[in-house]
Amino acid sequence: MISRLAGVVGMVALGAPVLAGASGTDALSMPGKPAPFLLAAGDMDLPLSRDTLFDVPPAADKDGKTISKPTGDMSESKDALFGVDSKTEQGNGGASKTGKDAPASKASLFDEGLGQDKAASRWHGFFQNELAYTYADPAHWSKVMGRLELGTEGRLGQGIHWKASGRLDYNAVYDLTQFYQDSVRDDQRLGLQLRETYLDFSGGGLDWRVGRQQIVWGEMVGVFVADVVSARDLREFILPDFQVLRIPQWAARAEYFKHDFHAELIWIPVPSYDRIGKPKDFSQPGSGADFYPYPPTPPGYPVVFRDEVLPGNRLGNTNYGLRLSQLTNGWDVSGFYYSSMDSQATFYRQLVATPTPYFVFTPSHDRIWQTGGTVAKDLGSFVLKAEAVYTSGRSYNTLSAADINGVVKQNTLDWIVGLDFNPTAQTRINTQFYQRVYFNHDPNIIPDRIENDVSLLVNHKFGHNWEAEALLVHSLNRSDWMFRPKVGWGFERNWHLAFGLDTFGGPPTGLFGQYSKQDRVYTELRRDF
Repeated sequence: MISRLAGVVGMVALGAPVLAGASGTDALSMPGKPAPFLLAAGDMDLPLSRDTLFDVPPAADKDGKTISKPTGDMSESKDALFGVDSKTEQGNGGASKTGKDAPASKASLFDEGLGQDKAASRWHGFFQNELAYTYADPAHWSKVMGRLELGTEGRLGQGIHWKASGRLDYNAVYDLTQFYQDSVRDDQRLGLQLRETYLDFSGGGLDWRVGRQQIVWGEMVGVFVADVVSARDLREFILPDFQVLRIPQWAARAEYFKHDFHAELIWIPVPSYDRIGKPKDFSQPGSGADFYPYPPTPPGYPVVFRDEVLPGNRLGNTNYGLRLSQLTNGWDVSGFYYSSMDSQATFYRQLVATPTPYFVFTPSHDRIWQTGGTVAKDLGSFVLKAEAVYTSGRSYNTLSAADINGVVKQNTLDWIVGLDFNPTAQTRINTQFYQRVYFNHDPNIIPDRIENDVSLLVNHKFGHNWEAEALLVHSLNRSDWMFRPKVGWGFERNWHLAFGLDTFGGPPTGLFGQYSKQDRVYTELRRDF
């Protein structure tokens, strides 16, 4: 059935068989493992509505105004199972967005909903309870989570807008059970995180945002291909909502607008990095984090994992980038350059020869640069989007025991194309095709020289605020897949109840197959305010 669905994705997207995965330390990928783009859950920083796995925003016309999407747009309902309220502030501009930078709107750094004559403030946020039970062997409760996020914003006199927000997470599963090791319990039981906290102001003909913020450059449907700036909390892989997954960056951002042209310059003096959790201690019984991204290892050797090594805070380790966009005849086109310490870890390997040979892996971060572009167009009956990114300086794990550090550098080209359409007013279909090309491909890494992935999302609304959705992601290079069906019910205003299933399949070296023993059922209850 999954193979047939993947074929349907291919025929819909390209009229022919389509796409598969990528690898390495990229977006959805782990070091040395074939992997597709990172499929996330929405594109939002204000928690006013339920996030989406695939939020396809409408395009804008030449005046920067929103163009109507195909009939049956699922993103307009605040109670949508995976829908994002169209009024929600989003990360890549800071104002109400269509999911991409609308270059004609100079209000991108300001919330027009606030009065301009007072330093008024308002509170917003959400509370969410999540339960998850991993039924694959060994079966165990994996989440008993309570999550509270609060934010407020206002103005400091004329022309200065401020925002402050934070989140508190408590996972009681680590107190109620003894399944996890102490290192995992200490890392994931309690979390207090400063979320978006910044100042907005204008000066020198530019709009400025300074502080902890979301910077979203990708314009695909919940996909991190061109969205190269974001750091992510991957301790639950890609399963949480996007607003939970995304980690804000400490940054200074300047934006320039002129007619349909938009320029954005960013500097990140203290970068955030992906969170990957804690590994197993293979010398002791028990479990590490459920979704730790273990790299492939040469067979026959014991392994030990050290703690992650983060780059020091110095000028040479800061991130910076430039993005230019132009809106012409409804075509939203952008190009960018970004130099950074890679937010995703590379697992360097060391062989210890005595007394018994074993490998030691140390996750650390390299300097990389990326350049790419995006294009989006509402064509009436469907929305077309595409992205391409060239990455230089990233390393991938090798299976060769002869490699001293266990990694090889591979420059890559990622590109993706997606279609979003509504065959009926109640049904939405999104399909995407992704490809990664490895230049000077090393035969000892797991990915093929060209990796391909497809995704298919089907969403249908029923009466009485019920909604069902299913997401399938599948590699075309191998039988590596993820399937996520979900049912939701908006039983009261600002209340949402959901039940779902996360399943994985494929070889143990695959992006999804490595988590085949983490299949789980879950439920979520959320209250927005």
